[in-house]
Amino acid sequence: MKVLLKKPFKTMLRINNLPTYVLILLSMNTFAQDFKAEIGKFREEYKAEFLKSKFSPLKEEDFQYLRFYEPDLKYRVECEFKATKGGDPFQIPTTTGETKTLVKFGELSFQLDGKTYKLTVYKYPDMQLIPQYRDYLFIPFRDLSNGNETYGGGRYIDLRMSQIENDKIILDFNKAYNPYCAFGIGYSCPIPPRENRLKVAIRAGEMNYAKQL
Repeated sequence: MKVLLKKPFKTMLRINNLPTYVLILLSMNTFAQDFKAEIGKFREEYKAEFLKSKFSPLKEEDFQYLRFYEPDLKYRVECEFKATKGGDPFQIPTTTGETKTLVKFGELSFQLDGKTYKLTVYKYPDMQLIPQYRDYLFIPFRDLSNGNETYGGGRYIDLRMSQIENDKIILDFNKAYNPYCAFGIGYSCPIPPRENRLKVAIRAGEMNYAKQL
């Protein structure tokens, strides 16, 4: 009796017979492709948000001037999270000389090229009243790329409390974005505090806006 194998099963047999190192390489390649697709989707959603707000500094024709680093897994780092107990509201200065109210939520520590760095995570008390932003976290930061390859005033990263698991969280600098101030004047943007100034160039995420202001 002749047994006919269906094609998917034959493929499975071939894959299972591959050496371990080949399987690892295939898995890594798949992960890298998924990661690149994730960042591409994030950037498309980022652009789409500009078209939803009447206060937006950009129109669709301005998108050609947005620039980003190529997605880089090096800048997707796992962080240790340490919650801040009893964080009191404080005033953070903005680019217009005004202030905004923030609360220190916790601290992230991570490694990059063998060195350990820290960033403070904040939350907006006012946003706690809005259901869809109740678990919203905010990281304003500066790094050594500012003023050259990236916006001189620093960049931002958004996180969610739900992303914290067992005191760990993934921080993806590929999702770092510019404040509105990078695209036009008259916007009040929080200035990254001294404790969030990294002594390393973060070559990931959004770069300088290419249109002359």
